[in-house]
Amino acid sequence: MNVKAALLALLAYAIFSTHDVVVKVLGADVSPVQLVFFSSLLSFPLLVLMLIKDVTPGHLRPVHPWWMAARSATMAVIPACAFYAFSELPLAETYALLFATPLLITLLSIPILGEKVGLPRLAAVVVGFIGVMVVLRPGATSFGYGHAAALFAAFCAAFQSVVLRKISSDERRVVLMIYPMLMTFVVMGLALPLVYVPLAGITFGGIAIVALFGFCATLLTVSAYTIGEAAIVAPMQYSQIIWATIFSVVLFDETIDVMTLAGAAIIIASGIFIVLREAFGGRSDNTPVLRTRSRGYTAGGTNVSLILKRRSPENHTE
Repeated sequence: MNVKAALLALLAYAIFSTHDVVVKVLGADVSPVQLVFFSSLLSFPLLVLMLIKDVTPGHLRPVHPWWMAARSATMAVIPACAFYAFSELPLAETYALLFATPLLITLLSIPILGEKVGLPRLAAVVVGFIGVMVVLRPGATSFGYGHAAALFAAFCAAFQSVVLRKISSDERRVVLMIYPMLMTFVVMGLALPLVYVPLAGITFGGIAIVALFGFCATLLTVSAYTIGEAAIVAPMQYSQIIWATIFSVVLFDETIDVMTLAGAAIIIASGIFIVLREAFGGRSDNTPVLRTRSRGYTAGGTNVSLILKRRSPENHTE
């Protein structure tokens, strides 16, 4: 079943990568704020169908309102930052910086979850950030808004994942899903008049593809994690760097930077080490990286862990 799960995950991340190509193309003419608003709007009916199946008794008032507010506000800006990075940077470079998310999760889990991170994982984090520096090459290349947006998206994705791990056992699934969605609509809706441009039919069709691909890839990811071990499925996300390399050459005529690929390799190796250490190290009850099962920067997407929380009894703490 692990082989099937890995194949499903590879398919999911191939679709995610195609989703990001469409975002990059649309981002040349449309603000990421507008892209996030409309793709989230188109995804809303699909998510509502999942929400109405939640029969858990209770109300919609959060048990942890401040943590919920912080997570919702964070999730509202992640897709816009990631979409902007995709529009400004080569795909491989954007992915390399977004792949820093597991490193940041490991660090944030210390103050937020009280996680005890041993020397091997800390060493992996340090090595991973060396990889980030290899990608950025301070002094050799200019640091632009696209780089800042990608790193901020990675930090926010890490923060919301750790907060979810902290409060998910106390909050209803519907509460954990509905507030970030509403916050995204409000924040992007308030900013929309500042950047709005009329959408041509083909552009709106592209946004519909973004919404559909994000939703379908998320469901495939759910299926992969349902039937396979997280330690097998999680590293499949790094296959996106392969798709990024192919798409960059074939579709965008971008030159593949050797240093970017080298830095990405270092970051990926660090991330995989952290996942395997959490899976087989046996010293942690939280395993924050291993339990982070969503990309985190797909507009209108939902957290895979929340769906698994309903599907599988063994994932009740997700």
